[in-house]
Amino acid sequence: MKLNGTRVLVTGSAGFIGSHLCEELVEAGAAVRALVRYNSSNFHGMLELLPKDIYREIEIVAGDVRDSFLMDKTVAGCGTVLHLAALIAIPYSYEAPESYVHTNIMGTLNVLQACLRHEVERVVHVSTSEVYGTAQYTPIDESHPLQGQSPYSATKIAADKMAESFHLSFALPIVTIRPFNCFGPRQSARAFIPAMISQILSNETVVCGSLEPYRDYTFVKDTAAGLVAGATVPGIEGLTINVGSGKKITMASLLDLIMKRMNIQRKIFQADERKRPQTSEVYELMCDNTKARELLGWFPRYSLEQGLDETIAYVRTNLERYKTAGYVT
Repeated sequence: MKLNGTRVLVTGSAGFIGSHLCEELVEAGAAVRALVRYNSSNFHGMLELLPKDIYREIEIVAGDVRDSFLMDKTVAGCGTVLHLAALIAIPYSYEAPESYVHTNIMGTLNVLQACLRHEVERVVHVSTSEVYGTAQYTPIDESHPLQGQSPYSATKIAADKMAESFHLSFALPIVTIRPFNCFGPRQSARAFIPAMISQILSNETVVCGSLEPYRDYTFVKDTAAGLVAGATVPGIEGLTINVGSGKKITMASLLDLIMKRMNIQRKIFQADERKRPQTSEVYELMCDNTKARELLGWFPRYSLEQGLDETIAYVRTNLERYKTAGYVT
């Protein structure tokens, strides 16, 4: 399946991963239609940080996945849809769980129904490793039980199952890609790595949450490549495929590595407000990426150190974009 000349819709395009994906798609020759959430300032989020020649190639549509009428119009004419739009901040899901239901579940339903009506050739539904909860075994393959340990993960499980049901019930040609923790340039301080880098550059003491959990980190360009493969490799409809490095690291070791790469040492303070409720914390995530390697021909091309160096360079250059005095949920 070729992207060159294909009209491709990306929901959630204004976000961190979405902006990198749009950049990759434009470079692959796709005609990209990018759905950004409507706002009165006409702000297009991370898309505005793309190289100008890339940004000018993107058709931007302002709207909301929660509106079925708008989604129907937006999907029309697209051969491929990559659905990334979601509320993703876990701490905020403790505060406003209903908003996650409306966006992550109902929004996904609206996208799926529009894709079915317009006979889209391939739908890529983007999941998250958080649906697995704390690992019952590692590495985690796609058969691992799903556990809703936060309102966020519960709504993503529901969205994944909705996508699965549309394939089984209506033969919608859908592939679910399940990324593990992603990082890189343009990511906000909501995420651990840019939050730590920006604090290290700005403060004498780095404030963080729990440092005991293990995570599997993948550089954003590798994640975007996995999504593109999910949109183009034939014969994988109906499958769920993990995209992750296959390596784990504790948050404590990751923070130590970041400071070493920056050649800066800071005091560390673990704040209770930055910790998840104990039974909601996911203590270990490590990807089994066998399916991605065998079916997609995908494997991570960036090491953790290479990705950190690119992310550190970006945050240094754009430090004014980061708020380091308070907790960004």
